[in-house]
Amino acid sequence: MTRMFGLLFCARLAGAATAYGAEAPCAPVDIAPSPTPAASRVKNYAPVFESCASESRSTRLAVRRMSVDGTPLILTVDPQSLQTSLERAACWRCEATSDAAQAATRYLQALHPPQDPTRPPALVNAGLIHGAGGGGAFVTGDLCPSRKPLDRAFFEKLAAQGKHTPVMLAISGGWIARHGADFAWLREKARSGALDIAWANHSYSHPYVRRLPDGRNYFLRPGVDVDREIFETEKLMIAQGETPSAFFRFPGLVADAALLENVRSRHLIALGADSWLALGLRPRPGSIVLVHPNGNEPVGIKLFLRLMQTGVMPLPLRPINEAP
Repeated sequence: MTRMFGLLFCARLAGAATAYGAEAPCAPVDIAPSPTPAASRVKNYAPVFESCASESRSTRLAVRRMSVDGTPLILTVDPQSLQTSLERAACWRCEATSDAAQAATRYLQALHPPQDPTRPPALVNAGLIHGAGGGGAFVTGDLCPSRKPLDRAFFEKLAAQGKHTPVMLAISGGWIARHGADFAWLREKARSGALDIAWANHSYSHPYVRRLPDGRNYFLRPGVDVDREIFETEKLMIAQGETPSAFFRFPGLVADAALLENVRSRHLIALGADSWLALGLRPRPGSIVLVHPNGNEPVGIKLFLRLMQTGVMPLPLRPINEAP
């Protein structure tokens, strides 16, 4: 019976490997993008928090379960490096865990940082705003819904800094839905090694009403379904062949304490910025720099390029996983 179970298990993994390409059966999953709607590919999507082990790889923390094209998968986070990956559920033994049980990990310490008594209550610029340790800068770009084309020249200049130049893109589902060709272009930049892109969640619809006060705008508008905004964007990223990171950026960087806790309960690290260039906030060593390469904020892009050309931008440019 044991031998028969083993044969069936191996056959199941082999079938899954065929569906996703020629990689080893228990390697991280690389999903091919498809014109098929995300809702038809990514199903049974649910938040979880589980400690997962395998025979050949270190412990991971599962934060989502789903099936993609009929194959059960988990979205995992390395509790020390914060690197995320999509894994075949059949390759891991998982059991429920808690924030308290994982409190010693770097991931949970980033998720629940100690309170800074000098910082005002969160409303504007919610989340991590400055990198810990070392110098350099963390370049982040927000891709809010926009009718304008992607500023590809910005990314070409960024890639000219050297292979695997890191950048975090906080991406909205609404932007992906409207800019399929631009998203594919960015994916190719990552695949070729020109850029090292971390994909953060920036909500699906990026709710915003012009001239409405921040306290009643963005995610603070009545009726905003936070889970839908988060999960629909994640599902769309996955269906298009990308892996969501452990980071979330609030639309407008606006949130109150209750919203911060809501996002943390979904095991996402809230990310702000202390150098939103278009607002005149100049970077210093360790700054999290914010620009909008979605065509909506050219002044920020021009400032970034000028700071790079004049040597004012703190270097090196660092991957966002090093910030917490």
